[in-house]
Amino acid sequence: MNLQTDIGVQHRAETHELSNLSNELQNYNLYTEDRALTEAVHREGGTTAEDGLVPFGQMCGTADYLELGRLANHYKPEFDTHDRFGKRIDLVSFHPAYHQLMQTSIAHGLQASPWTAPGVGAHVARAARFYLHSQVEAGHGCPITMTFAAVPALKLQQELANSWIPKITSRVYDPRNVPVEQKQGVTIGMAMTEKQGGSDVRTNSTRAYPLGVGGPGQAYELVGHKYFVSAPMCDAFLVLAQAPGGLSCFLLPRWRPDGSKNAMEVLRLKKKMGNASNASSETELRGALAWMVGEEGRGVRNIIEMVSMTRFDCMIGSSAGMRMAVSQALHHCGQRSAFGRLLNQQPLMQNVLADLALESEAATTLTMRMARAMDHRSDAHEDLLVRLVTAVGKYWICKRTPNHAYESMECIGGSGVMEDCMMPRLFRESPVNSIWEGSGNVQCLDVLRAMQKTPSVMDVFFGELARAKGGHALLAPYVAALQNDLHDLRDVEYRARNLVDRMALSLQAALLVQHAPTYVGDAFCQSRLGQHGLHNYGNLPRNMNTEAIIARATPRSEGAA
Repeated sequence: MNLQTDIGVQHRAETHELSNLSNELQNYNLYTEDRALTEAVHREGGTTAEDGLVPFGQMCGTADYLELGRLANHYKPEFDTHDRFGKRIDLVSFHPAYHQLMQTSIAHGLQASPWTAPGVGAHVARAARFYLHSQVEAGHGCPITMTFAAVPALKLQQELANSWIPKITSRVYDPRNVPVEQKQGVTIGMAMTEKQGGSDVRTNSTRAYPLGVGGPGQAYELVGHKYFVSAPMCDAFLVLAQAPGGLSCFLLPRWRPDGSKNAMEVLRLKKKMGNASNASSETELRGALAWMVGEEGRGVRNIIEMVSMTRFDCMIGSSAGMRMAVSQALHHCGQRSAFGRLLNQQPLMQNVLADLALESEAATTLTMRMARAMDHRSDAHEDLLVRLVTAVGKYWICKRTPNHAYESMECIGGSGVMEDCMMPRLFRESPVNSIWEGSGNVQCLDVLRAMQKTPSVMDVFFGELARAKGGHALLAPYVAALQNDLHDLRDVEYRARNLVDRMALSLQAALLVQHAPTYVGDAFCQSRLGQHGLHNYGNLPRNMNTEAIIARATPRSEGAA
């Protein structure tokens, strides 16, 4: 008898039983399980898109499709300046998952649908799809957004619009690095920022030299640098450069008409903390061929519509990030127990979860209201609302996202910090939209500029708030105090963040008390507008219906308890 062996066999056993575990949030419909979104789509004019949104939401929520987002971020873009023969190529290579996400976005018109099929609900439907797809993976949305936003700018130069817009709005995704003449579909990037200026693009030093008479639609050669060029694999870029008549806008393709490579050289890819799937780069322009878009010397003015579109997409993307983060937290807390009860049945956790859900719903509601405004810009009220509230919403929603992501991660606990969980990716992504396309201070200054140059925007803003009159006892005095402080122009720039904070909160509150269940509007107003004020998440006042708020926001998936 081998005593040692027998003892070993007798004591070999499982160390513990698996119990009290959460599971992956997957195989669920991102659209139908998001009541705030579905209600907003119907309310804001997107009902006709319902038949397409339901299967789109189902596809986005499958385990296999969610995996694409992980893969696209895990396998980061790679860059080669030259091929193996020494020929300059400036080639960015991506994992197949990234290309599949791009293919889906373009096939569903996320870069084009409001331009190819304008009308009631066009921007609402597109915003809903962008919101759903961004929850799968946010980084690839950067080239999609820029391509979408380029159309209004290019329409300023009809001959360029005629040749480029049909390929921009095509539903064909062609990632090859070949001349535009060989492609059915193209993507467009932006190259604005320089080292010495950042947001202050008027300090740009890149020079534009006319190759002939010069002027709108004419050819120039650009010499200079661009310090932050997102999506350098795009087929062309809208660029700001100093022409003889001042800062102007140009369209710069990757290839010249003769088939030679244009002299836009990528120096390196940026090493970003987040947004890993999307390549961003530094470039030098060494006599790069480009065509002037719009009037000379009015470059900033000519791209303002493009900026409005990209800022709106920042609102969508951050709202989507909030929704996915709170979905992860709600799902986990509906599966996991501690101290004898499910986490989502414990009072303090209910306070936190309901607060996170309120923030997410408020962001989604404001974003979709702005989508309707974009659908109706022929109406003066809606057009002015876009001018003002795009900056307000971009500032507030994007600014609220990082702490929202962190608190959602904390709800999950230690496993939420692990890289095989989605939360670290959501957290790293969370500051991006607040910083890009104009940081928080830039947005607040833009609000002040709109108020100064177009005072009627404030009549429109307060007219929008008046639609909620009587909706909640706290709303009227909050709005009155805000109105009073906005009329006081002393040190107004110093106070800009405070004012824009309150503008955002009052508009979100007005929308929620009109359209959301009473328990949602009441909790939002009491926690944001009352003396209680904003604190860390989990500070809702007493007697809020947290259980109903949590139930409304919690997505149901396969395998959920």
